[in-house]
Amino acid sequence: QVQLVESGGGLVQAGDSLRLSCAASDRTFRGNGMGWFRQAPGKEREFVAAINWSGSHAYYADSVKGRFTIARDNAKNTVYLQMNSLKAEDTAVYYCAAASGGVLALEPRLINYWGQGTQVTVSS
Repeated sequence: QVQLVESGGGLVQAGDSLRLSCAASDRTFRGNGMGWFRQAPGKEREFVAAINWSGSHAYYADSVKGRFTIARDNAKNTVYLQMNSLKAEDTAVYYCAAASGGVLALEPRLINYWGQGTQVTVSS
């Protein structure tokens, strides 16, 4: 069973940066596509970024492209989301996600494991 634990959320001002981390407790992390999703109040959970099992390819939602960077450290079983130039509309609960079998974590329906979420609040 993969367990995902996010950290790094908080309250920041517009234009600031944050780095989210997600630690996976299971050795199968290395073979999983990993990703980040977010959910704002009253809205559906949406894709933010994904990275393939080796870390060689990354994918981003248009709304965060150029501002956010996803990375993974397979030696530490950890995936990161570096968020720069934060905007008020980035405010949401951010969820780490894992898709088994090398599948890319691009859509909620493809996710096998979810973290508990971490709150990111950006004040304007």
